[in-house]
Amino acid sequence: MDKTVVLESTLTCPNCGHSETEEMPTDACQWFYECKSCNAVLKPLEGDCCVYCSYATVPCPPIQLGDSCCG
Repeated sequence: MDKTVVLESTLTCPNCGHSETEEMPTDACQWFYECKSCNAVLKPLEGDCCVYCSYATVPCPPIQLGDSCCG
């Protein structure tokens, strides 16, 4: 049975609280994300593989599939 991967995730900036829905890449991890409101550059929290796993509503596609991110 194939798992359905959600490609849209809403990132929330921890600095200003701005939320933005983005489409996640399926072929690479995203280690940096610039907030469109305050221009803060977000980086993954310790133990997370990408900004989506740290700040978004849905984790990145490899994590959704049960893989290690970009592994």
